[in-house]
Parts: sequence; C-alpha cells; structure tokens
Amino acid sequence: MTRILLTLACLLGPLLSAPAAAQQADAPIQVLLQEHGEIIAESSRRSIGPAIDALADSGMPEAQAVLERWQAKEMWIDAASGLFVFAEEVDRDTLRIFDVATGEDLGEVPDDTYDQLKPNSGIRGMIAAALVRFQLIDPDPTVRATALDAIERDPEASHLSVLRAVKGSDGTPDFLTRVERLERLLTIRFAEEDAERIAAIESFAGDLGVDVRAALNPLVATRLEAAKTMPDGPDIAGRLYPDREGLSAGDAYVLLVDAGLAPPRISGEAQRQALESNIQNGAVAGIEVATLSTQTARDLAYRALAETGAVDPVATEGEVNAALADHVFFARYIGAPPAVAQAAALALGDIGNKVAFNRSLDLALDGISLASIYFLAAIGLAITFGVMGVINMAHGEFIMMGAYTGFVVQQVVPDYTLSIILAIPLAFAVTFAAGVAMERLVIRWLYHRPLETLLATFGVSIALQQLAKNIFGTQARPLTAPGWLDGSLVVNDIVSISYIRIAIFVLAILFLAMFLLVMNRTRLGLEVRAVTQNPRMAASMGINPDRINMLTFGFGSGIAGIAGVAIGLYAKVTSEMGADYIVQSFMTVVVGGVGNIWGTLLGATMVGFLQKGIEWLNPSNTLAAQTYMILFIIFFIQFRPRGIIPLKGRAAEV
Repeated sequence: MTRILLTLACLLGPLLSAPAAAQQADAPIQVLLQEHGEIIAESSRRSIGPAIDALADSGMPEAQAVLERWQAKEMWIDAASGLFVFAEEVDRDTLRIFDVATGEDLGEVPDDTYDQLKPNSGIRGMIAAALVRFQLIDPDPTVRATALDAIERDPEASHLSVLRAVKGSDGTPDFLTRVERLERLLTIRFAEEDAERIAAIESFAGDLGVDVRAALNPLVATRLEAAKTMPDGPDIAGRLYPDREGLSAGDAYVLLVDAGLAPPRISGEAQRQALESNIQNGAVAGIEVATLSTQTARDLAYRALAETGAVDPVATEGEVNAALADHVFFARYIGAPPAVAQAAALALGDIGNKVAFNRSLDLALDGISLASIYFLAAIGLAITFGVMGVINMAHGEFIMMGAYTGFVVQQVVPDYTLSIILAIPLAFAVTFAAGVAMERLVIRWLYHRPLETLLATFGVSIALQQLAKNIFGTQARPLTAPGWLDGSLVVNDIVSISYIRIAIFVLAILFLAMFLLVMNRTRLGLEVRAVTQNPRMAASMGINPDRINMLTFGFGSGIAGIAGVAIGLYAKVTSEMGADYIVQSFMTVVVGGVGNIWGTLLGATMVGFLQKGIEWLNPSNTLAAQTYMILFIIFFIQFRPRGIIPLKGRAAEV
C-alpha cells in the first residue's frame, strides 16, 4: 500500500499539491528523505540501515529532529506530494502537519492522503543508536556524559560505530578518555574481526576496572565435556579431573551418561525396590534372596536381571569408578572464538594477579585504619593503666563523653569544620576535669587494690552510661564530619579509603607525637616517669606523687575525650559506644606492653590487622571474628605475658 501511495505521489503530486511541494521539496533534509523514501516507507529492519545512517551522517541540524519524531511515530508521508511531514492527530480524520525542515505549522488537513510511519521496536532501537551520535557531539557536557552513561548501561553493537566516529572529535580530555575506553570495551564485545577484539583485550592487560572484567568474563565461558581420549584443538580450555578443580565425581559421571558413554547409575533404594519386585520362588534371577546381604551380591543380581531385560542396565559403584578412570574430562570454550577466548583468559589471569595484590593492599589499609582507631581509644588507657597501673573500666565512658561533647558543640556552632576544631580542646577539658574528679573521689583511695579498683570503676561506668541516657536519650546522635572529609580516596576500583579514616590516622600520629613530647620534653613528663619508676625517691626529691597521679589520670582521660570526638565522626554516638572499645583498648595495651607507648602502637597494629584478617577469612560473622581474636591474644600472652615491648629495669618491678 505504501509503495502504491509513493508511486501515485510521483505521478499526481505536481498536479494536486504544487504549492506544498514548492514549499518543502527543495529543503536539503527533504531531498535526503526522498532519496531513501522507498526503504523508509517499507520500514524493514533489514533494509532501513542506510537511510538511518544517511540521516545521522548528514551533518544537517534538522536530522536529529527527524530521527526523534520518526522514533516517536510522528512522521507521515503525504501521498499526494510524496513528501514527508511531521504530524499530530487533531481528531480521527484531521491532522496538524509541520514542515520537517523548519518545523513550521502548515495547518490542519484531512488525513485521507497521509500514511503514518510506524517503526517497530528494532527500527526504534537503530534510531536510538543513531541519536546517540548527536548527543555525543552536543555542546552541553551534561548531555554528552548522559549519552555515555546510557551506552555503558545498555551497550549495543550499533554503538560501536558511533563511538568510533566520535573518538576523533573535539571534547574535554576526560570525555575523550571515556569515549576511547568505552569504544575498546565495545570492540571486545561486538567487533566482527577477531584481530580487533584481541588487540582491544590486550590493551586492557592489568586493568582493574570492573567493566573490563565484565566484558572479558563472558568470553571465557566454557562447557564441560567428556570423551574417550583427549581431543586436540584451540578451543580446549584445559583438562579436568574428577574430585579436583571443582568437578565432583558425581558430576563427571553425569557428563558420561549425557554423552552416552556410560549407563546411568542407580541409588541403593531404587536397586532394592527393583530386586524386591523381581523375587520369584525366593530368588532373584536364580540367586537366592538369603545371599543378597552384600552390595556385591546385589549388584550381581541386578546385572542378571538386566541381562534378562527385566530392568534397565545401570552402572554399579565399581563400574562407575572404572568409567571415570577410562575417560577424560575437559572444558571447551563456547563464549568466543578460540583465539579471542585465549587472549581473554590471559588478560584475566594478569588482572587476577593484580586484583589479589590490590585486595591485599586494601586489606592492609583497612588494618591500618582500624589500628589507628584502636590506638586512639587505647592511648589514654596506656597512661592510666600502663603508667599508673589503675584498671579503669570507665575508660570507654570518657570516650563517650568526648563524643557527646562534640555533638553538643555542633548544636551551638553549625559550621562543622569550626565545631570540630572547637570540640577537640573542649572535649579534652571536659574529660580531663571528669578524670581528675574521678581520681580524687574514687581512685586515690584504692591504689594498689586492683580488684576494688576494677569493681569501683565498673560501677562508675554504669552510672555514666545511665547519666548519658538520661541527658541525650537512647537514640544515636549524629556527629557530622566537615564536607571536606566526605568521600574516599580512590586509588582504583579495589583500593580506596575514606577521608575520615585518613584523618583519624593523621590524628593518631599527632597524638603519638604529643604524648612523646609531653613525656620526654616537659616537667610533667619527667615527674610522671619519676613517680612511675620510684614513688618514694620522687617524693624525696620534692615531687608530690599524689598530685602527679591526679594530673596523669586527668591527662589520660582528656586524651580519651579527644579520641571520642575522632571516633564519633566514624562510629555512632550512643551511651554504649565506649563499651565497644574498652575490650580492644585493654587488649591493645596488654599485647603491646604495659607502660610503653611504642608497645601500645604495635599492639594496636597487631589487634587491628588481626581482626581485619579474621574478618576477611570469615566475612559473614564479625562476632566470631572478635571471638577468635580474643582467643588468639589469650594464646599470645601465654608466651609473652609482658607484651611485645615489656618494661625493663626498676619500672618493670613496680
């Protein structure tokens, strides 16, 4: 019908619609449509390609609108003039038509002589691919990026030529890099020549991108097969052995049965039922039932029945093993031609090695990050417990107090950067005062009485938790990090670390430097070391041990408060948050060596790496990972009860 209309249009068009033809026929876009009018009207996916390509390659600004309106089924053919127009249905019998070149409204006309183009889904897909080319050369960077995102989500073979055409065009370096990479990925999937695909595969050697592995993995798809002898051919991926390399003996025998190389096997229950159903005069195939007490006898009886045709022949256990030994099993490439599959396998092997290395590096970064958090939590305890010998079970609550101090500051100072800067010294002051008060009211009366100290500080811990619940409630409170700490430092698709964790690591290093400075370069540090080594001698030199103990406990508590601000940026702030770190803090100090800051650093590193390593081995159960870690540390201190770096000399004897 459409061809008849076009023929009539050629004969009658000049007579019936001369003004309209004079108005539209000379437009370049109309001329181009007329050149391909027959295949456009036919609307066959097999033949429409040249017309769509001609429009896409024309460079005419009107071509994009034509393709979009054609895709939306808004393009019609005027049978009277043979020209193409855009049209909208006004009612059942009337159309409003528009010039394809200018978009000018040509008025309302009867629809008797107009035939609508209705591209099917296949043609609409081809038009969509052609439209991508216009989007990729759009001056708006957002439109270009959106087009690339669309291709990445749902690539098609038609996109390959589009990307190749755009690859040499103008654009920002980032845009052209994305185009070039996407073109190579689509070459791997859709190129017709094996050499092109192999070159593209080799260009990605060692690339850690997830998109590369997604493109390569389908190429190395294999099918398991079995044969009497090992076949030759480039499509053979490798030989497999039953019960090795992921091929079970049962699956291997199923391959033999499916290939017609062995009879099916039978279960013991099915064999027993078959024998029972064929008992005649107390015997099965002439074999007395009383003798069928062994599997060998039952196999013999079943084989005898199979020879008579009473049951289907099946393989016995011995025959199964013999069949597995007499045949070979192998994998055959089916995802791509052999040369392409082999190139993909080599590239995936190289990528796999780099992935393993980078996963190890990522695990190490996670271990360092966790070690930094544990060091921050434990450094204050290293002073109160390691230096003073006080078992402070309320140490976690000082961490909690510091985190809540940061939360309160952020309610007053909405600037997150300024609030964190203010919260750090304020948290130190609050927890220093709380530590001094606790030492004056509780600890000073319990020196050299560890059990009573433990019980008393445990009670203080419960009281502080309840006080926090009464003030702030049980709901977790946010301690928001500044905007410049959002996101992560991404090295590649495997290795990344959040900026907050980097900040905590830097803060841990600063704390270490501050502790060393105070202990080795200040009078307070000198007096603390003197009281730690020999309180009586220090007192005889004019040092007040009671005052030093108070300041030392306050200093350790103040550092715990600063650690609470840092940890609050990373973890939830609740009244129980201190309990999440008290066990790890004690383990860090004990493992590293009581009273030694370098030992605390090594202990935090060991505990952090150990926990991350166990979680990697058992990722589905973090509670089990912590249990294993505690058991390992108990085992460790059996051999090094004084820790990694024990105190030496007189201080170790105190």
